[in-house]
Amino acid sequence: MAADYFVRPMTVADVPDVERLTDAAYLDLDVRTRRTGWPPPEGRSPEKSRLWRARAEHVVRSDPRGCWVAEDGGGLLGAAMSMRRDLTWLLASYAVKPGVQGRGVGRRVLDAALDHGSACLRGMVAASEDPRAVRHYRLAGFALHPTMLLHGRVPRSALPVVERVREGSLGDLDLMNSVDRRTRDAAHGIDHEILSRSHRLVVVDRPTGSGYAYVLAGGGTYLLAATSRRAATDLLWESLAASSPDVPVTVSHVSAANQWALDVGTASRLEVWTHGYLGLRGMKPPSPYLHSGYFL
Repeated sequence: MAADYFVRPMTVADVPDVERLTDAAYLDLDVRTRRTGWPPPEGRSPEKSRLWRARAEHVVRSDPRGCWVAEDGGGLLGAAMSMRRDLTWLLASYAVKPGVQGRGVGRRVLDAALDHGSACLRGMVAASEDPRAVRHYRLAGFALHPTMLLHGRVPRSALPVVERVREGSLGDLDLMNSVDRRTRDAAHGIDHEILSRSHRLVVVDRPTGSGYAYVLAGGGTYLLAATSRRAATDLLWESLAASSPDVPVTVSHVSAANQWALDVGTASRLEVWTHGYLGLRGMKPPSPYLHSGYFL
């Protein structure tokens, strides 16, 4: 039976509508998968929506052939955004409008985005706990690695003194791209430009190991990469030091390959929860590495 919608390339003009669609889809998923004791899910704040739109515009401009939407007469039904960095394909965002599942929308937009990576040797996906999405990733050939998150309040007494971690800048771009290639086989390249504008950047550069981390405003990491566990550990402690002892902090996307991060989490008295998956194709789980949900 012919579909009653069509799939087309996403444009920058679509970004506001895609942002609203993804916000509704992710909130719907969070409500359906909320665990006992977790706070009620909330949609994006105006500031988070602004940052999401900036990231989306960046990806649409860098990889227009990797970004697709499904649409009918009533508006957008789904979207998938992907990018290629070196020889790695990365899925930045993927969502279907709540209530329209079962019409093949998710599969069709994901297949269009996957075609953008047909010449790539590797692939990465930060997967939610949506069983439908997880099924699509597995059928597309991704190995699924369960991930964890660390959550809680960090007492000041638990924080060690961390030395030789400095503030970073785009002057560290070559170092960061080199670390990226050693940990995940692909540099973030132009993605570092937008990441450095929206997050505090800290860097370690020692003979025994180097690395960097983008720190969230309330503490914790948005992205962390290092060439040694010692460097990664110091960067994670530095990011936790940016948190308030009265406000919970979350460190997401901890794969089983990154036990060093669990050591930091337990030492800082954070709870450990399973949450989502890291989907990989043609590569091993990166380590020491805490990926971004958007830029991976």
